[in-house]
Amino acid sequence: MLETSRLCRVLLGLLAAACAAPEPQVVQPPAAPPQPVSLAPVRNDTSMAEEAKALLAQAETDVQRARAKRALWLKAWEDLLAARQAVAARQHESAIRYAKRASELAQLGLEQLAYPAVK
Repeated sequence: MLETSRLCRVLLGLLAAACAAPEPQVVQPPAAPPQPVSLAPVRNDTSMAEEAKALLAQAETDVQRARAKRALWLKAWEDLLAARQAVAARQHESAIRYAKRASELAQLGLEQLAYPAVK
């Protein structure tokens, strides 16, 4: 009987220890993560100007081809005009964006000719 009461005390002690809440730990908020370093290549103004002019020339050619086949979309023409204005204003990023879109839309207009006309 003595051993049973000791065993009960041990079990009761373990149960009480398991139920006891641990001391609250103070958690420090993590420091702000360091800002990621930009690995994008730095493009100088001259290379962007050259690229804008080259894309504008390509867009001019594509629009003229679409216009000759009567497949020019109005949005392609508007984007070509916007690209010309952006090059004149030295806004090379905008000029590149508009020239690419004008060229793409002119190509789509030419591709549309392959489909049958809708009645």
